[in-house]
Amino acid sequence: MTPNATKHFNDWPNDTGFEVIHEEREPVELSVSGHIPSYVSGTLYRTGPGGRQVKTNKDTTFAVDHWFDGFSQNHRFQIIQTGSSTRVVYNSRRSVDPLIENIRLTGNMDGFSFGQMRDPCTSFFKKVMSVFIPDPPRPQEQNNIGVTLSISPPGLSDPQAAESKKGGGHASGIHTLLVKSDVAIMRHIDPETLEPRGIVSQKALHPELSGNMSAAHAKSDPVTGDIFNYNLALGRNPIYRAFRVSAATGQTEILATITDAPGAYLHSSLITENYYILCIWSGRYAWGGLKILWEKNMLDAISPFDPNQKALWYVIDRKQGKGVVAKYKCDPFFCFHTINAWEEPSPADPLHTDVVADLSIYKNLDVLKRFYYNNIKSSCPSSLNYAGDKRRSCDVFLRRWRLPSVDTGDPAVFRDAVTVHTAKRDHSCDLPVINARFLTRPSRYIFGACDRGLSTFFDGLVKYDMETQTAAYFSVHGHSPGEAVFVPSPNGTAEDDGVLLSVVLDGFTEKSYLLVLDAKTMKEVGRANMDCAVGFGFHGVYQSQAVEGPSTDI
Repeated sequence: MTPNATKHFNDWPNDTGFEVIHEEREPVELSVSGHIPSYVSGTLYRTGPGGRQVKTNKDTTFAVDHWFDGFSQNHRFQIIQTGSSTRVVYNSRRSVDPLIENIRLTGNMDGFSFGQMRDPCTSFFKKVMSVFIPDPPRPQEQNNIGVTLSISPPGLSDPQAAESKKGGGHASGIHTLLVKSDVAIMRHIDPETLEPRGIVSQKALHPELSGNMSAAHAKSDPVTGDIFNYNLALGRNPIYRAFRVSAATGQTEILATITDAPGAYLHSSLITENYYILCIWSGRYAWGGLKILWEKNMLDAISPFDPNQKALWYVIDRKQGKGVVAKYKCDPFFCFHTINAWEEPSPADPLHTDVVADLSIYKNLDVLKRFYYNNIKSSCPSSLNYAGDKRRSCDVFLRRWRLPSVDTGDPAVFRDAVTVHTAKRDHSCDLPVINARFLTRPSRYIFGACDRGLSTFFDGLVKYDMETQTAAYFSVHGHSPGEAVFVPSPNGTAEDDGVLLSVVLDGFTEKSYLLVLDAKTMKEVGRANMDCAVGFGFHGVYQSQAVEGPSTDI
């Protein structure tokens, strides 16, 4: 190593994945090696942060502080089967050029964010006035939306897509592509060029969905395609409205209104065959959410972790209009991502029904502050504050709960949710996925990005077997993976018959590749090599060429 060479934690460089400035607006063909199964023929979209720095006209460099606030960029991988060979074509585009240009001109990023640190010079008086007289919202084209994606979701078709369809439509057959975040507005983007289009609000679905917050992860009924989510109106008395959007009619129905739960940062929820389940875990907003106006970001407006404040579970009937039918409580935890839930006969009384739920959980809120860029970039000295045993407070765990006898009891009384199993930390993962064919059904395997302390960020992909409580890994030193997307084999019968698609950064070459893993063996079967780096994003969605209609939101 030369004297001036950058030193990276454990010789596992990942800085490039956080400092991307490259776009590939014109589709380019990637170099394919190995064997990509013939049934993997379709389009993979990815979204998440691209770059985070802007050189301003004031001779300064503005930098985003938190990974969740990085400048949104969308990516498209077209996987094309041609006879006995496979082609992969890639393009990408940022969706927040107006925001970046405004930062370039002004030298700062006004408006609300997830975790951008406020200017310490902001006066107390100005903070107080901002609560009573909030700053005007950002222009719509500057909204930074890029956490999850939905293809052709019911009730939210793209008006511009209708015109495109008249003229022959898109070659992919995808006409509506939405990018979402943990707010109640979403952005349409062009399914082929990834050009950002207009903003749409949940109010377009139903006038009562007037709150500003929601889950980036909606949930799809795997049979009907109906979409389920919640809308949260913050205030002295927060109001959650759980709703369903019919895939058949596009109409929206309010399933339940919850007024006895604190407003919280809830990134996802759960569904079973007959129920929609909202869990209010730690991550509750202070002052009924009013503190967001004070802090101008969500992270600093979240109350400190309280070990005595129970997590609350609300089980909502989603078929017969009964509203909340059962409530549960358990020891507090924090969660980004739920995994799966299903119904089964209660072991205590087979005439009644239990719900079993799997989640990726954290034992407190420390992980939220770990995701500041300076804590996860491999070259940053502050990343050492989360090395070794110092990272234990940020460990993720796979945990299974049982909600006993959801079909009995008083729905006004909180009963106890029972912990069934918690996986070891080195067997656990975040960004979890399963074979979507097993949504709302008993599932055994969980796939996700693992963090075993080998790098400052994710250091592999793991397959966890809930039945045998064992784990298998894909891990290459210096290679940092993103979320895995499960593509099932059309002729497969086993739960793990299929492949995983993940965009991986080779930190040594500073280039990414699209990895194809056999989900059964966790061995690489093929890849598509890139001449650029793809930023560490959040989530993706895959649409098979053989399937038309909406994607499955998980």
